[in-house]
Amino acid sequence: MIVVNLDVMMAKRKMTLSQLAERVDITLANLSILKNNKAKAVRFTTLEAICAALDCQPGDILEYVPEETP
Repeated sequence: MIVVNLDVMMAKRKMTLSQLAERVDITLANLSILKNNKAKAVRFTTLEAICAALDCQPGDILEYVPEETP
């Protein structure tokens, strides 16, 4: 599964969700869905804008975590 570590990068950059939403030009609701790992997909243009706003790489935000098998 892919985990979104957006909150970690935002904390490192001392940026609020509202500030990021304004810089990326995305709704607060959609950004919140992404931040809370509820998103099913993300556009590359959105990911690019987030990375530009946070001055980071996609790998700083997205992480692959293998699911445990029962």
